[in-house]
Amino acid sequence: MLLIKGAEIVNPAGSYSGKGDILIKEGKIAAIGPELHLEGVPVLAAGGLLAFPGLIDVHVHLREPGQEAKETIASGTRAAARGGFTAVATMPNTSPPVDRAILVEGLRAKAEREGVVRVYPVACITKEQAGEEITEMADLAAAGAVAFSDDGRPVPSAAVMRRALEYAKMVGRPVLSHCEEPTLARGGVMHEGYWSTRLGLKGIPAAAEEIMVAREIMLARETGCPVHLCHLSTAGSVELLRWAKARGIPVTAEVTPHHLTLTAAAVAGYDTSTKVNPPLRGEEDLTALKQALAEGIIDIIATDHAPHTREEKEQEYDLAPFGLVGLETALALCWQELVGKGILTPAQLVEKMAVNPARLLGIEGGRLVEGAAADLVLFDPRRVETVTDESLVSKGKNTPFLGWTLTGWPVTTIVGGKLVMQERKLLV
Repeated sequence: MLLIKGAEIVNPAGSYSGKGDILIKEGKIAAIGPELHLEGVPVLAAGGLLAFPGLIDVHVHLREPGQEAKETIASGTRAAARGGFTAVATMPNTSPPVDRAILVEGLRAKAEREGVVRVYPVACITKEQAGEEITEMADLAAAGAVAFSDDGRPVPSAAVMRRALEYAKMVGRPVLSHCEEPTLARGGVMHEGYWSTRLGLKGIPAAAEEIMVAREIMLARETGCPVHLCHLSTAGSVELLRWAKARGIPVTAEVTPHHLTLTAAAVAGYDTSTKVNPPLRGEEDLTALKQALAEGIIDIIATDHAPHTREEKEQEYDLAPFGLVGLETALALCWQELVGKGILTPAQLVEKMAVNPARLLGIEGGRLVEGAAADLVLFDPRRVETVTDESLVSKGKNTPFLGWTLTGWPVTTIVGGKLVMQERKLLV
């Protein structure tokens, strides 16, 4: 048993919010409310801290199987715990891709043994992510896949995507779409515009994303299958999403912390940690994304945590792989840049990082209620830390936020009633 005492509980989908206490017993929340008094129960003093439901990241690359030099379930879930996440959905673009039930089962078994947060596998839409033949979705769902995605690659054929949505609807799983028209994006390494011209780098136009966003919206309308749009990055995509939601089309969307805080100007130093897909866009895009997040048009903040080895990233910009690491910095960045600047309230931030992710994946979590698993994070809004290479527990150090000093950090993470991080130190 453990009694968390005196926290400010931020719990928009739960039974109680406000200053109070949380009693944990046998891995579950036994009571929540103001002024709980129990004798002989260990107390975790949380005065001055905020208590959130454990964060859930719907878009993470843990790199297993086959890419363990970049990240592992063990290292990636520790990074997640240090960032305040108690659950992650891991993308299937591994080696081999997660396109068979036996690979889903293997991921789940390894996560049980080596993970310190909950791991939910996402399986491929198409076999080998080749975009041609749909996977055995019923088998994958039965094995534990919570969603389907070919993330890292779009599904080029609208006919294949339509069939995939029809099958996914039958098995009751959402499809997470990487929205990129490949012939427009091919060879591009950053956003097409002023900075790509100035830096002499081939650009990826906003239309490459928006064309596929429009296609997925139309297919979701036709099939009725929920479609989730990964890592939106443009103002045009926001307007398409706004149109779809006004008509009740079953579409949701996510945005990453880096697309909310950086623009294409960050590429000026040729730091390959700024090479991401979709690319960092213009100031008007960043503004539109923030506004859509505040309005509830964009539902979820997800990291797209994509670790790479130092050797891979220490190449010239054109050759380096896309991606940055984000699990450990996401909450701090969002608190400082969104809550601190009045774009979101603390409750809205919890909705975007815990409540809505749980709903999308159809999993438990996102709320603190009696009888629920004791997955929660304690957050110190006054704690100041600087992001350094040494402070990151992820194998990947590829982040453009090295050297940033941020105010507001998760200090304690509890998964199933077990303390996995306390006072910023991992206990597992």
